[in-house]
Amino acid sequence: MLPSIILLFLFHSSLLPSVRSDSTLPFEYTDANFKNEIINHQTALVMFYAPWCGHCQKLKPEFEKAAKELADNDPPVTLIKVDCTAAGKSTCSEHEVDGYPLLKIFRNGEAGQTYSNARKAEDIINYMKLQVGKSYTEFVDAIEMEESIKMEKNVLIFGFFEEDSSEMKKAFMEIADKLRDKMKFACTSSKDVLEKYGETDNIMLVRPAHLRNNFEDDQVKYGGKPNFHAIDTFIRKNYHGLVGIRNEDNEEEFDTPLITAYYNVDYKMNPKNTNYWRNRILKVAQQYKQSKLTFAITKFEYLKEFGEIKHKNSPIIVAKNEKNQKFMMEEEFSVENFDRFINKFLKNELQPFIKSEDIPETNDGPVKIAVAKNFDDVIVNNGKDTLIVLYSPWCGHCQRMMPTYAKLAEKLQDDDVVIAKMDATANDVPEAFEVKGYPTIYFATKDKKNEPISYEGGRSLQDFIKFIAEHASEELKDYDRKGNEKKDEL
Repeated sequence: MLPSIILLFLFHSSLLPSVRSDSTLPFEYTDANFKNEIINHQTALVMFYAPWCGHCQKLKPEFEKAAKELADNDPPVTLIKVDCTAAGKSTCSEHEVDGYPLLKIFRNGEAGQTYSNARKAEDIINYMKLQVGKSYTEFVDAIEMEESIKMEKNVLIFGFFEEDSSEMKKAFMEIADKLRDKMKFACTSSKDVLEKYGETDNIMLVRPAHLRNNFEDDQVKYGGKPNFHAIDTFIRKNYHGLVGIRNEDNEEEFDTPLITAYYNVDYKMNPKNTNYWRNRILKVAQQYKQSKLTFAITKFEYLKEFGEIKHKNSPIIVAKNEKNQKFMMEEEFSVENFDRFINKFLKNELQPFIKSEDIPETNDGPVKIAVAKNFDDVIVNNGKDTLIVLYSPWCGHCQRMMPTYAKLAEKLQDDDVVIAKMDATANDVPEAFEVKGYPTIYFATKDKKNEPISYEGGRSLQDFIKFIAEHASEELKDYDRKGNEKKDEL
């Protein structure tokens, strides 16, 4: 009888659901499985980290605690870790991870917004619970709807649908799911509301009270066909209005040529002063509706991309063209000065602003120091092959690499090769030397300085020597083309 009892037990066990071990949470993915696995999660929060990073070590227990609770949420939220220093290095590079830890929300495998909230487990749990479920609010009562719109602090995308099964509502729901991280959506199919507003199967963009002004409509109607791409284009074109509020989360939504006013933008503590200056920007912006210009306002603190700039009591105006060249208005802000500045910008009559550290007084060390002001002299016009590392002072990878980099410079002092470095956080970098993360390393031969080769090899001394020996315009004095050290002839 004993064998049959064992078989019966095994049979019944197979009917039981598999049990997830909390010890496996959060999941740890690598380059080998990230792309295949991330698409299986409707909503996921990914922590890109480095084991040596103190902030990552502090976040780890909070992240693990949040992972266990969110796994049981309905619907679930999956938390995932990726080690950027080892098996997840390529994945981190692909998602432009340039600091640790970096947390990003993914939906069905597509990267969404960066998580920038507090990092306690409770904060992560509460925030991520809001990221699942319906992506829009549905109203059945006109009074409730109007009160909600009146209290709304964000631009609202509102849908009016005669039937829940209408093609317009299907397109609306698809858009809401895609843009829920960045925008707020609401809708109604109530006959009373539809009759009151005279709308049937249409979408309307509604501006909140604090952003309404005399230069543009408070509401913008779509009036097109139930087409996902057409609705998406309509929303993106009108969402920020004539003068949008730009920040680190939405900066990519503002196309160049871009005119930005930097001042104390604060709608919570000082809405009156914020709109005082915004209305003056709007007054000028509405004259350029037919141009390709994009206008924005943003906080003084984002001026850090231009280095040390002294704040003023009035806005500081910066223009950026399609080549990402920047131009700063030198005159004190006034509507007249602002208008003249824009006209000069459109006529290409302005000198570009260059963020740069001071040129070093001496630059005779083995590793040459490049800054924006001397980049052409040190890198482009030096008549030699050049290896340059674009680094960040806080980057751990850069710090660990620098002693080896200095040894490399010493080894090749007698060759026709320049070994250089530049702090890419304190200096503007030429377009050909695009920073893709830290460190970013390029090798430019003396005849092709505008076509530098991106260095993707290892960070050992021999790795660098082997690469330079292979790509150098002329063979190195002490190494052959394969990077092997030449033997002295007897």
